[in-house]
Amino acid sequence: MQKRIYSVGQINTYIKNMFQGDYLLSGLYMKGEVSNCKYHTSGHIYFSLKDETGAIGCVMFKGNRNGLKFQLQDGQCVIVGGNITVYERDGKYQLYAKEITLDGAGALYEEYERLKAKLYEEGLFEFDIKKPIPQFPKRIGIVTAPTGAAIQDIRNIAKRRNPYVQLILYPAKVQGDGAAATIVKGIQVLDKMGVDTIIIGRGGGSIEDLWAFNEEMVARAIYEAKTPIISGTGHEVDTTIADYAADLRAPTPSAACELAIPDYMSTWRNLEHLQEKMTQRMWQQLEMAKLEYKHYETKLQYANPVSKLEQQKQYLDQLWDRLDGAMLRKYESCKHQLAVLTERLHGCSPTGKLVHGYGYLEKQGKPISSVQQVEPGDSIKITIHDGTILTKVEEIV
Repeated sequence: MQKRIYSVGQINTYIKNMFQGDYLLSGLYMKGEVSNCKYHTSGHIYFSLKDETGAIGCVMFKGNRNGLKFQLQDGQCVIVGGNITVYERDGKYQLYAKEITLDGAGALYEEYERLKAKLYEEGLFEFDIKKPIPQFPKRIGIVTAPTGAAIQDIRNIAKRRNPYVQLILYPAKVQGDGAAATIVKGIQVLDKMGVDTIIIGRGGGSIEDLWAFNEEMVARAIYEAKTPIISGTGHEVDTTIADYAADLRAPTPSAACELAIPDYMSTWRNLEHLQEKMTQRMWQQLEMAKLEYKHYETKLQYANPVSKLEQQKQYLDQLWDRLDGAMLRKYESCKHQLAVLTERLHGCSPTGKLVHGYGYLEKQGKPISSVQQVEPGDSIKITIHDGTILTKVEEIV
């Protein structure tokens, strides 16, 4: 008997056709917990759906994502609608998802989206109608539960940022039956009191826990209030209808308090820092002005006629000293030259030689330069350095 041999592709195709022909596997809904969720760059979403008995691979193609109204994440309990078939390349069957809703919260979420679209069309969320939040409030109204972490956080933050701001609490029910009505009443009461800003909110929770802030009456109360309202509901990832309707949305009640109350202490420290910088700048400007004043003072002194006259007088004194020195040096030079000439003249003078024992002979007023000019018996006058001698020639030898 000849064996019938099939290829892998043939078997996978056969199994795929079996899956597609099974009415139960087409258009079914499965309930389970999301795991291994991955958003692919192609736009497809790959994940697994599991319960306590097992798991099945799932994929939602990009074209079916328009109906997905939330971010699919691990751990979510969901209901997935689609077809189960075989992926021939891997021979693995998986659920091809066409719609996904949150289990239990799915109906609430659909109501949330419906109301959000309705109020958006009516213009309750328009940015142009948002009222500005006062920068320096004196009284802050708070609509939240009188107990719990939200009000305690608001009190602590307000005390730290600005202890002079008055907090007025309207104790409201923030969860369960009648909660939305008390929130609306709180907004209306505080609005009539004329507070500067109203904070509404509560701590985090499930969509059921936060539903009071998704009620239409709360959104309309926020819209109709004359007082600016900050909504701080749940955690950062939570967004309620009240957040869209409020004049300002905060991720948490604590953040709402920080947005409503300016940091007075920080502002004070900043002012002190600015004052220090201003004082330092003023001293710098003063020192620069002093230097500039000295500069112009020096220029003025240089250009001042009195200063120039003083400089000329000083220059004149210098010239006088130079002239006096030159005259003194000239006088000394002439004096020395006169002494030299006097000495030379004295050496040439006949009387100068008389000092050394010589005499000047005269006969009848005429000088005697030879013995031929005298005879014995002649009267002769001899002049020496300190007087004259009258004598007679006795003998010529």
